[in-house]
Amino acid sequence: MAEKRDYYEVLGVDKSADGDTIKKAYRKMAKKYHPDVNPGDKEAEDKFKEVNEAYEVLSDEQKKAAYDQYGHAAFDQTGGGAGYGGFGGFSDFGDIGDIFSSFFGGGGSTRRNGPVRGGDIRAHLGVTFEEAAAGTKKTITYARVEECPECHATGAKKGTTPETCKKCGGTGSIRTQQRTILGMMQSTSTCPDCNGRGKTVKDPCGNCKGKGYIRISKKIDVTVPAGIDDGQTMSVRGQGDAGRNGGGPGDLLVTVSVRPHHIFERDGYDLYCEIPLTFTEAALGAELKIPTLEEEVDYKVPEGVQSGTVFTIKGKGIQRLNSKSKGDLHFTVVVETPQHLNAKQKELMKEFGESLGHANNTKKDSWFKKKLKF
Repeated sequence: MAEKRDYYEVLGVDKSADGDTIKKAYRKMAKKYHPDVNPGDKEAEDKFKEVNEAYEVLSDEQKKAAYDQYGHAAFDQTGGGAGYGGFGGFSDFGDIGDIFSSFFGGGGSTRRNGPVRGGDIRAHLGVTFEEAAAGTKKTITYARVEECPECHATGAKKGTTPETCKKCGGTGSIRTQQRTILGMMQSTSTCPDCNGRGKTVKDPCGNCKGKGYIRISKKIDVTVPAGIDDGQTMSVRGQGDAGRNGGGPGDLLVTVSVRPHHIFERDGYDLYCEIPLTFTEAALGAELKIPTLEEEVDYKVPEGVQSGTVFTIKGKGIQRLNSKSKGDLHFTVVVETPQHLNAKQKELMKEFGESLGHANNTKKDSWFKKKLKF
């Protein structure tokens, strides 16, 4: 009798593999070697048995622990191992049945012509920086699927009605049985006569060509909330494609694109900008007019302010979504060094520089002292 291969080797996973990795590997191998995929292939059938045997052990924590400790002997009742028994049949078809159902369409008794929710529709909307901050209303034009107004989604010509499909009996699906090494397995598939609708139409509606639904162009007004940011998506309930068989409509998902501002940058609900200062304003201090998204704000910067200093004005940022509170405005002062001085200005600047004492250049003096220590 051929020696059994290591179960981890059979599934192609490491011994450290977790449950999800083991299940994923099993699905792949079971689908590859399933008898329905390889009819009449004895080698594939043997591989399929081997894969199932390995999975039954490695998917069970207790059996896996026993296998890791004793190997195949753990399940050999004649060899003194842990004695979990052989593999003449599976004790639990739950997980395996679900897996094969996903492979081959096993579906129980669910009706395929039951209520189906309509699909969501995605759209994009461009707004200005100010519109995103304050909120606005915009009109969007998009295409959506609606019930045909002529036949009211039946697909049948006016004055006629659809008939129950004779092939599937109105369920929209047909069931078949196949014999496998695991016994009889059932699978369901869409009825080819009614395409899953459960009804057939002899005289189709001319407006929708028997489909029961038409695609139209629609305009709606959407409210853009104050504080929305670039890339965020709004959901407009019930404005997606129409549902089928009594199912509700989908949603319209509008992704917002915010155009950049010429002054401000945004981070969350805070605003940032730079304010230029002249050399004189920085030295003597100044009353500034600071721009915001609403109006200018008076702000006094102290004398001797250094370039790169950041000041904050509370509550002048972006309004928070679904709230009345706002973020803050942070502005950085940038001192502009005078350029293109004439001879007189240069002379005055030299005199001014010579008049300054050490107290006016503390950073420079400190830097040179550090330099001399090298």
